[in-house]
Amino acid sequence: MTALAEVKGIAIRTRKEAENKKNLAADYERKAMLLLQKMQNNQLAPEEAERLATEALNRKEENSRDGERLSIEAQTHENRSSSLQAKVNKLKSTITSYENDLITLKARARTAASTKKINAQLANIDSSSTIAMLEKMKARVEEDESLADAYGEIAGVSTSVDFEIDAAIDGASTPSTSQSLLELKQKMGIS
Repeated sequence: MTALAEVKGIAIRTRKEAENKKNLAADYERKAMLLLQKMQNNQLAPEEAERLATEALNRKEENSRDGERLSIEAQTHENRSSSLQAKVNKLKSTITSYENDLITLKARARTAASTKKINAQLANIDSSSTIAMLEKMKARVEEDESLADAYGEIAGVSTSVDFEIDAAIDGASTPSTSQSLLELKQKMGIS
């Protein structure tokens, strides 16, 4: 980018110098004409006027040649500047393309790594160990449910000692329960 700016700067400066030389050439031509007019009006000696006019015309030619040369140089610098600008634009486009490719490749790499990790985890899962784990979990759940049912029955059946004492005193056992108890005792041989 710096080189491009330098070449553009040289082209601009050379173009200005060429214009200055062309303006100087026109100025010397104007001065030569003024000298010849002064000679014609007898304001200046003919030999002196011609000598100075010739010198002015020589300088006009010199500045004209310099102006043409500088114009050609300026055109060359401008062409180089345009060429460099095209190369810089192409380079910027290529860099942008590479940056976009890099973003895409990074995303693809992350996706591939994630997929690889998931596939590795899935490959390490043993179906028989998974089934065994599920069966253990099922047995634990059934055991917990049975224990919960047992606690529920204990909570429902438990009677206070005072209630049992009162029932024994009042003889408030229901006939069906008493009858069942007697039958069970006879069956077991208990009197």
